[in-house]
Amino acid sequence: MKIKFLLLGTSLSFIPLTVNAQCVETTNCETLGYTETSCNGGKGVKCPFGNKWACLGVNEEECEKSFCNKYGFTLTCTGTGYAGGAGSACGGKYTQCTCSSGYKWKDGSCQKETPTEGIVGDQYYCDGKVVGVRASGMGFFVAIENTKNGNSETMYWNVAETQAARAFCGKGRLPTLDELELIYNNKSKINHLSVALGGQNFADNWYWSSTFDNGRLFRMSMSDGSVTSGSYANDYCGRPVFDSY
Repeated sequence: MKIKFLLLGTSLSFIPLTVNAQCVETTNCETLGYTETSCNGGKGVKCPFGNKWACLGVNEEECEKSFCNKYGFTLTCTGTGYAGGAGSACGGKYTQCTCSSGYKWKDGSCQKETPTEGIVGDQYYCDGKVVGVRASGMGFFVAIENTKNGNSETMYWNVAETQAARAFCGKGRLPTLDELELIYNNKSKINHLSVALGGQNFADNWYWSSTFDNGRLFRMSMSDGSVTSGSYANDYCGRPVFDSY
């Protein structure tokens, strides 16, 4: 025997609350409106054909909030980088936001746009990450990390030169002695900028330059700024630079 049930449904807008009625021949609980596995405080009616419930005692505001959360309307779309909501709102919230200029929607939030490669202000990007910084008054960028030869940060000059050339998306080089002096004079600023972006401080060690005379290469100590020259076959640090003038 089939039993006819009178269904009462509400519109999805909730405001105003519209009641519609329709007759349905079914023994399917969810079709009849019994969609919950349980009700808060036991306030509800159990489906006569199964274990689903239709919950009661929820006011209009709570009902709207529950519905909006269930369907992903959870974003306020406010704050830095946000221009507002995208599409229709539910309960004053959105499923996606529109972003301000310079920001893009990514992974559920408005994030600052970064170039794949190139200069943005005093930062140099490669593969979408900052690889170099420029302190105020400097005409070139300094890598935020030393060159590396495997796990070592000290190496022969020719290895340091090769590794430096790979920095800045293949546009890097070792600094001249004059540039190393400028780096030393701005070391605290460069260290601060580098560490803030996930890089490292300059080590209290000798750093290779690209300046040489009579077959002897010049190097500078980032500990005290002293300069000396010597053989190519010594293990010192390298810090790539990139011209921006």
